[in-house]
Amino acid sequence: MRILVSRPTQSDPSFIVGLGLIVIVAAAEIFGATFYYIGRMRAARGSAQVLVGAALRPPAASATPASATTKGLPTSAASPPALSITDRLLQEGIALRDRGDMTNALARLHEASERDPQNAMVLEEIAKTYESMQLFDRSNEMWRKLQEMGPAAGAAYELADRRLKLGMSTPATGEAGMASASLDAGSIHRDVGGIAEGPILSISEVKTTEEPNPDAETSLTLQIGIRKEPNAAFDHTKVKIQVFFYDTVEDKDVKLTDADVNYEWLTPKHDWTDTNPEILSVSYLRPKTKGGSSEAALSAAAASVRPPGKGRAAKMSSSAEGARRYLGYRILVYYDDKLQAVQAEPARLLQLFPPSESGSSP
Repeated sequence: MRILVSRPTQSDPSFIVGLGLIVIVAAAEIFGATFYYIGRMRAARGSAQVLVGAALRPPAASATPASATTKGLPTSAASPPALSITDRLLQEGIALRDRGDMTNALARLHEASERDPQNAMVLEEIAKTYESMQLFDRSNEMWRKLQEMGPAAGAAYELADRRLKLGMSTPATGEAGMASASLDAGSIHRDVGGIAEGPILSISEVKTTEEPNPDAETSLTLQIGIRKEPNAAFDHTKVKIQVFFYDTVEDKDVKLTDADVNYEWLTPKHDWTDTNPEILSVSYLRPKTKGGSSEAALSAAAASVRPPGKGRAAKMSSSAEGARRYLGYRILVYYDDKLQAVQAEPARLLQLFPPSESGSSP
């Protein structure tokens, strides 16, 4: 009996090589796919961490410098530039002049000029302030400084040239019908070898207080502080203070008052030996039965008071001039017959009644 035994078939070498190549390519593809997906998982995890960190981090704007936030923007849009000291003094001087406080206005403007002597705007405002006080000699001095600066002063140079070509001169200083208080500051004389350049007296404050009075149409008091410059050569007997009150007549004309006016020093010595201002009190009283007065009567009744005596009322004769109403005041301070300080309320009184540079004028 023949038994058939199967023999293993002999493998083809090319088949084995092909199969091996297929296995190698398949393994490479599996490895590449695995590496690709692992990389994507790591990138997704990193992005999630960045988002979480950004959510927890404070806003970037809070840590950004102010200069970075305004980069590329105009300076005016980012923040207004700070004013220099000269510009601030210039603005304060103009505001004080508009309120009629010429003394402090000039003080601010001159301080600005000392800080910046070539500032054409400052010199122009000083000249305009002197013009509003009708002190044309001093205003022309400022205009000449601007003219000497030439075209570099800009529009101020052209304005100065026009002002000087007009030939502005000091007007007549007489004031008819002055209802004023001309006050000498004491009776003890001391020799002084002269006064320093520039004003040595100024008006430190003016406080107006209305007082209730059933028998008066208007009752008010001015408290005027007069300050002396430190270390200035000084003789208090050469001080003269003039106070003028004005009324409107029939709400049209502006005239010197015919009301009762009294004067009193509130400081006992008023010789300016101390550094504190000396305080003068001037009262205005218009009784309900008070009438008007003529200009001649006002001039004849002008009061003159020599402290330390108490105030004396300037009694005016009445006339049927029309209904009067209190308007305001002017204060002039002189030393050695030279104008030192001016203040008015309202300011237009300085235009209507320009002050005299000399205290000896009638």
